[in-house]
Amino acid sequence: MKALRIDKEPTYHCELVDVTEAVFNDTLSPEGDVWVDVAYSSVNYKDGLAITGKSPVVRKPTLVPGIDFVGRVRRSENPLWQVGDEVILNGWGVGETHSGGLAQMARVKGDWLIAKPAGLTAVQTMAIGTAGYTAMLCLMALQNHGVKPGDGDILVTGASGGVGSVAVALLSQAGYRVVAATGKANEHAYLTALGAAEIMDRALLSAPGKPLQKERWAGVVDAVGSHTLANACASARYGATVAACGLAQGMDFPATVAPFILRGITLCGIDSVMAPKAVREAAWARFADTLDADWLQSLTTVVPLSGAIETASQILRGEVRGRVVVDVNA
Repeated sequence: MKALRIDKEPTYHCELVDVTEAVFNDTLSPEGDVWVDVAYSSVNYKDGLAITGKSPVVRKPTLVPGIDFVGRVRRSENPLWQVGDEVILNGWGVGETHSGGLAQMARVKGDWLIAKPAGLTAVQTMAIGTAGYTAMLCLMALQNHGVKPGDGDILVTGASGGVGSVAVALLSQAGYRVVAATGKANEHAYLTALGAAEIMDRALLSAPGKPLQKERWAGVVDAVGSHTLANACASARYGATVAACGLAQGMDFPATVAPFILRGITLCGIDSVMAPKAVREAAWARFADTLDADWLQSLTTVVPLSGAIETASQILRGEVRGRVVVDVNA
């Protein structure tokens, strides 16, 4: 079978290899009670870090990257799953501490899997992928904290990226007025087509700012972190909710307590990796019920397994728009 394999010795590198099933089970993925024939995976920001080695994401000497996949069960030693079941996996440390989805087969714990919603095709699930599933968790967090469309503007940072693109579309479809922050002037038409009512230059958020600024945002979906997140909080309206799910600018948070104490805002951390199964299933069910196939296709590019390595570098350089699906059998 074909697989991307990361080796940390003698120097860190990732390459496309052919491996036997025996080598896969003995070396690349020796643990797990369900074997899945992978149909599609995707390239997320974390995959970019793992494949390029730009951040210490990978914590094993060798493994297959890819933090998500969709496929069909080949073999199961877990009572939850039978041969032929269509399944999705997001997170749980695959592609970091356990071999992931950028291969033609995956071996994982059955407890990590959820059933693929009947209303979605396999390629659509990875067009959504971990980035889109994370965006849905952000929308759910805003709604669970009472943020309504009539409350005011919703800021989405990193708006042309995977999480941001889906967030813009989801929020717009739900009736919110979305302001999309991006540093890419050539993506304005793309973001407007997804539903953004206004485009904002990310430079207005990315530099150090005052601890308390003019109130504007009823809610925020932030995939950037660092000064961008600090400024988003500082300019949030009274009682606003900020959903933080990424760290493209950095994992620091150079802020003060002023917005939290004086304006009563809520900062919600969005974890897609270890989210409980019920939360995952609820997020995916919402996609199955509300999916607009046209907008999903408009933000999706499909590449073969051999193209995932270059895509990883592009995503870190900020050259990728929307979602990149990997056809592992192409």
